[in-house]
Amino acid sequence: MTTKEQIEALREDLRRHNYKYYVLDTPTISDFDFDTKLKQLQELETKHPEFHDPNSPTLRVGGEVTKHFKTVSHTSRMYSLDNSYSKDDLLDWEKRIKKAVDGNIQYTCELKYDGASISLTYQDGVLKQAVTRGDGFKGDDVTANIKTIKSVPLQLKGDYPQLFDIRGEIILPFKGFHKMNEMRIALGEEPYRNPRNTASGSLKLQDSSEVAKRPLECLLYSIKGDRLGIASQFDNLEKARQWGFKVPNIAKLVNSIDEVLDFVNYWDVHRHDLPYETDGVVIKVNDLQQQEELGYTAKAPRWAMAYKFKAERVFTVLNTITYQVGRTGAITPVANLQAINLAGTVVKRASLHNADQIKKLDIRVGDTVFVEKGGEIIPKIVAVDLTKRPLTAMPTEYISECPECKTQLIRKEGEAQHYCLNASGCKPQIIGRIQHFISRKAMDIDGLGGETVALLVNEGLIQNYADLYELNKTQLMPLERMAEKSAENLINGIENSKNIPFERVLFALGIRYVGETVAKKLAKHYKFIDAIATASLNDLVNVDEIGIKIAESVAEFFSNAANVSLIENLKKHNIQLEISAEKRANQTNKLKGKTIVISGVFNTVSRNELKKIIEDNGGKISSAISSKTNFLVAGDNMGPSKRDKALKLNVLVISEMEFLDKLK
Repeated sequence: MTTKEQIEALREDLRRHNYKYYVLDTPTISDFDFDTKLKQLQELETKHPEFHDPNSPTLRVGGEVTKHFKTVSHTSRMYSLDNSYSKDDLLDWEKRIKKAVDGNIQYTCELKYDGASISLTYQDGVLKQAVTRGDGFKGDDVTANIKTIKSVPLQLKGDYPQLFDIRGEIILPFKGFHKMNEMRIALGEEPYRNPRNTASGSLKLQDSSEVAKRPLECLLYSIKGDRLGIASQFDNLEKARQWGFKVPNIAKLVNSIDEVLDFVNYWDVHRHDLPYETDGVVIKVNDLQQQEELGYTAKAPRWAMAYKFKAERVFTVLNTITYQVGRTGAITPVANLQAINLAGTVVKRASLHNADQIKKLDIRVGDTVFVEKGGEIIPKIVAVDLTKRPLTAMPTEYISECPECKTQLIRKEGEAQHYCLNASGCKPQIIGRIQHFISRKAMDIDGLGGETVALLVNEGLIQNYADLYELNKTQLMPLERMAEKSAENLINGIENSKNIPFERVLFALGIRYVGETVAKKLAKHYKFIDAIATASLNDLVNVDEIGIKIAESVAEFFSNAANVSLIENLKKHNIQLEISAEKRANQTNKLKGKTIVISGVFNTVSRNELKKIIEDNGGKISSAISSKTNFLVAGDNMGPSKRDKALKLNVLVISEMEFLDKLK
């Protein structure tokens, strides 16, 4: 056997034993024998660097140091999930699904793992890249750290596709977490608070050899890619297992919401027997074609729902109530609590939402309050124990002045919150607007974070987001923790943001009620910022999905002289305040005013490409057929009920090719 053959045989042998130990949990050799083989391979690789393999089992120990984690765009967006807390929630979800898709609906039930989301990219069976969830559109490249996790296969086996992404959760099992804390306590160090945060923090450690010391695991649940030959979510899980991924066998295929609830009720009790944290069940429509037909909202897939286990509830004492000012001037009361441990984290604060909530609870300083985590993420006060109320506790009077600038607060009719209207002179509002402007989904300015924005405002270097484009390195260098390289990165990040497309700039402006989806609608309809600025209220309301509330907010923003001045300043710095000529060239009004439903499997273009074609030509996509539907584009395997409904309502049914010819 040649040296190369010997090295390759050892690598294959170690991969097989690694898979049996960390994925199947059925080791067939002792740790001593495994370590002996690993040492033998390390010696051979050291003597023969010409046979280097970046995915060799010897590199699991880490050693690569990453100072700055590169930001990477996800090939397909990593969505969050809608939450449900009752059978009624699930039944409502099921009704919406049945209106939109044909045929019987099966569901895959899986546990919702409580860890850090990750997306792994494999090419030719080899791990190419590992990216954190980030904001769903972009994440951080943490490949070096992920390679140290033994349950992540570096080389796949079986009939895997040439290129695909697989999503999952990096978790820290209880056993490993407790062992880590025992070691920290023995060294006199503060123990970690909970497994989830520890797992999440591990992904951003700069030294991968430190990550290798942590007993992290990776549980996978979703494969993404083109033409993978997988028909259902349950097949998805089975294929992932065959290729070498760690996929728990807990998932179950069911036929009704009642069966879903049986699964939920079982695991609400037995989750405490699991070796890792879980906070609910994820229910997915099993058929992938049905998933495609259902599509997505702006934030979540319509074909999936997270059923959250009942939140843990504890009681503590309310010490004080303070008030925060948001970027829109909205005032949020905050309960400052006697510190308590809740669902694995120390909680000291909880939102009280608004004056009505305070009045409803009749909450007072000194009260003993019940706190739980909404969706086990955000702490909230749900009740007051009146039997423990101190005799000295006085009714809470909501503030009448801004806690920051002392401006008189107002509360508009129909609004739940109080507002400070001093937009140009109230510092938290100024800082908040700029922080929103630079955020990832908006201008995505590298090298500039929330703390630096606050520093720049407090030092008097900027007063609004247009001022960012006037900054220079000389101004930045004297600032605290601002080295020359940091200053250069910040200036470069600001310069690069001039390439951000118009719809994201429009979102970045911080117009109330104008989120990502509304910004896209407005940008696409008007194409230029000046067209939006001069649009009448009636004109704005006639834009697809723009209601009176949004229209009034947009009109109010552009009627403000300070905002008009801001836009003019942004123009001077060549910010993208119109849709590019290239994009405009690809857009027409051929389908303007047309509502179109698409259903089935398409051959010439993908479903997403078809949706884009419709939107680029001014059409509106709907998931359900109604009397307002203009035509149905029918692909292969379309369910009969959709066709029957279309015929019943006299909706034109056309094929994929007929539709594409229509646009030529």
